[in-house]
Amino acid sequence: MTPQTSAEPSLHSQAQDWLLLLTSGRATVADARALRQWCAQSPAHAQAFEQARQLWQQLEPAARQAERVVPLRTLGRRAFLGGALAASAAFVLLRSNLVDGLGTPAADFHTGVGEQRRIDLTQGIALELNTQTRINRSGEAIALLEGEVEVLAQAPVQVQAGQAWVSAQAGRFNVRHTDSAVCVTCLQGQVQILWQGRSLPVPAGQQLRYDARSAGSAQPFDAEQVMAWREQRLVFHDAPLSQVIDEINRYRPGMLVLLNPSLGRRKVQARFSLAQLPGVAQLIRDAYGARCTELPGGVVLLS
Repeated sequence: MTPQTSAEPSLHSQAQDWLLLLTSGRATVADARALRQWCAQSPAHAQAFEQARQLWQQLEPAARQAERVVPLRTLGRRAFLGGALAASAAFVLLRSNLVDGLGTPAADFHTGVGEQRRIDLTQGIALELNTQTRINRSGEAIALLEGEVEVLAQAPVQVQAGQAWVSAQAGRFNVRHTDSAVCVTCLQGQVQILWQGRSLPVPAGQQLRYDARSAGSAQPFDAEQVMAWREQRLVFHDAPLSQVIDEINRYRPGMLVLLNPSLGRRKVQARFSLAQLPGVAQLIRDAYGARCTELPGGVVLLS
């Protein structure tokens, strides 16, 4: 059998950086999407990542053994996949969550991966925070920096999310701010969105989406899907698998990384309880024939 030609050194280095990021415990859904796009740039990119993954797997047993003897203070951030000792050092570093960078500014209220919590903001205003949510407070107004929150208001309240302000005199509404897009869902009462000088009403039973460039109009929504998180569930109706995996990654420690674009386009009709998510990679494997490769830190590559 003819040996496979190694990818060029610069791609090799970039592929190692991707693995370092993924196993750091701090990778985001956007990082997983970006890796998918990086691998799709050319066969050489995909090959470089595959070679880095294989080398990691070959060296992991030595890394586990060396974890007991390699002092953390001697490890450098770039000590990764350069040989058995370097791989061992990287493994210790990553398991200890000591990787530099990727930090986010502090927030007044926040939740971790898979965490949900209630905040009684003031008398008459309560917040239900979903997973990976960060909120700052200014009096009776809040800024949703990222994530998702349900607001239960018996008094006037304002929420800044992205490029707009969401306000209500009273009622119940859900605001989701992921990536650069915002979705506002009015469950009770009426919400007003002030977006670039325009006032956009959202009555009960409607939702509206906007980003920095455009704002849609209020539309009916699937209540089961929008509010499933409040019942510890995820619901998907005819959603592409890539989107399903991105959403699962918001709740599941580690990271599912989909590397097969055609598999990502498969449509999914599914309901998951949050308790099922630790084993969801195996469910995807069994349902769609995906190949699963497990890496440290709960990272699973799906191809």
